[in-house]
Amino acid sequence: MNFWESKRVLVTGGAGFLGSHVVEKLKARGCHEVIVTRSKDYDLRNVEDTRWLLEDAKPDIVIHLAARVGGIGANRAHPAEFFYDNLMMSIPLFHESWKVGVKKFVGIGTVCAYPKFTPVPFKEDDLWNGYPEETNAPYGLAKKMLLVASESYRQQYGFNSIFLLPVNLYGPGDNFDPRSSHVIPALIKKCLDAKTEGADEIVVWGDGSATREFLYVGDCAEAIVLAAEIYNKSDPVNIGSAFEISIRDLVEMIAEKTGFKGKIVWDTTKPNGQPRRKLDISRAEKEFGFRATTGFDEGLTKTIEWYEESLTAKKS
Repeated sequence: MNFWESKRVLVTGGAGFLGSHVVEKLKARGCHEVIVTRSKDYDLRNVEDTRWLLEDAKPDIVIHLAARVGGIGANRAHPAEFFYDNLMMSIPLFHESWKVGVKKFVGIGTVCAYPKFTPVPFKEDDLWNGYPEETNAPYGLAKKMLLVASESYRQQYGFNSIFLLPVNLYGPGDNFDPRSSHVIPALIKKCLDAKTEGADEIVVWGDGSATREFLYVGDCAEAIVLAAEIYNKSDPVNIGSAFEISIRDLVEMIAEKTGFKGKIVWDTTKPNGQPRRKLDISRAEKEFGFRATTGFDEGLTKTIEWYEESLTAKKS
């Protein structure tokens, strides 16, 4: 607990889905000051804005969560922006943090950085053994450059930075915008919208055979804060739950929990994405004692309840 008492921590993207949960964890641990950035105040794609931010915040630790994110559809529609924006939000911030003497930089990568056909479960040592799945390769590669930066600056300058690789996240506060949402919020919205409108079917991309591992957002936030406290190496670390489910089973589970009783139509003209995603999470437990504690059934129920409550609040 004493680790955070004197620390000024800059959390980029701290008002976002994952960031808001990280900020809560830091405050609960008694962090001296948490600085949250917003894009309207500092555009991290602009190097001058990045420099002003660091000058204003004067952080001891930077936890970099700001990113341009989205599901398969958004990645396919905007590959250039996903590459450029994520690269420019990360590498200049990393470099300028080193220049001004930040004590520790916590970089957040993505499971999308792994090669398309990585042996399951994904081990950190396999990160460079192939090209990522095509629909999100620009995003995954841009984020992976933080790992290159971490290793390079530690070797040359002794700069303390770490690189974490969270698996697919879900939970209260997730993005439910169908233009950019990930699979769980997208499916929850589809089912609830169909139920409200009296539709007798929903259409889902792919054939349902792909599998995914999902991590509850509160657990991911705990892992990030633990790693910031304890872990001081540039070796990448997977952050996951060890729970894998097929998209077909996921859709059926969400349909049951939301009360949608109609037909599920699979649009096989659309991509499945990466065939399987499941992480080897042994390094996180070994290095800083992290293990997820929220079961998938519990986490999914909380997510659906949160979204239903948010819809009710909008109507009132």
